[in-house]
Amino acid sequence: MLKLACSFALLLATLVAFTGCELLPTTSNTKPMVAAAEDDGFVSLFNGKDLTGWTPKIKGYALGEDPKNTFRVKDGTIQVRYDDYEKFDRQFGHLFLDKIDYGHYILRLEYRFIGETQIDGNPGAWAYMNSGVMIHGEDPKEMGKDKDFPDSMEVQLLGQKEGGPDRTTANICTPGTHYVLDGKLMKGHCKTSTSKTYRGEQWVKLEIEVHGSEKVIHRVNGETVFEYTKPQLNDGTLLEKGSISLQSESHECDFRNIEIKVLEK
Repeated sequence: MLKLACSFALLLATLVAFTGCELLPTTSNTKPMVAAAEDDGFVSLFNGKDLTGWTPKIKGYALGEDPKNTFRVKDGTIQVRYDDYEKFDRQFGHLFLDKIDYGHYILRLEYRFIGETQIDGNPGAWAYMNSGVMIHGEDPKEMGKDKDFPDSMEVQLLGQKEGGPDRTTANICTPGTHYVLDGKLMKGHCKTSTSKTYRGEQWVKLEIEVHGSEKVIHRVNGETVFEYTKPQLNDGTLLEKGSISLQSESHECDFRNIEIKVLEK
């Protein structure tokens, strides 16, 4: 028996020396060697199948009406499409998240632009490869039927075709709002970020970190590209929370992997 045990021990030692691997004990306390995904606190806002939890608002129509199927779901993405339009005619659209009281959070998603042409009747060259994510927005139930954009802080998304001039993304635009940058109240409508230019139909990762009325941070592919403080309405009312929406602005685009992590105040 002793000889057999010694032979087994020698065999194990030879195996370790040959493979360079340590043998793990096989006690009942040993943890599985499968890496478990760490819970990072993010929850999905889009089920990848339909628009449950989201409601469209198209200029000229009541909340919930989207007769031209602007916002649709295919292949796990929210698509913004215009094949049922004859002309755009300033029919700006927003797809609102039904929960409208987020104030402290990190929102992350991926987006891309489709093609290099806008629909006929588009509002102009400024809307080329142009969309946005609206945060701290007004309640869509309170939007006028013919209002272009909700009062909100817009994280403006821009793309560019191959060979076109540089064009930053995750900029800020301010429909009905202002903000503070480097201690100065900013009243201009849009200001560019420090991002790179993203061309063609590539997916871009966007992250928006929101701390009530204190601070907002824009990140693209993990890099901080814009940061400001004191988001507020034009009358100076600080914005502590509000609606979140995805924009339709005449150029086709897609959104996917939309997630949120609620932060402590």
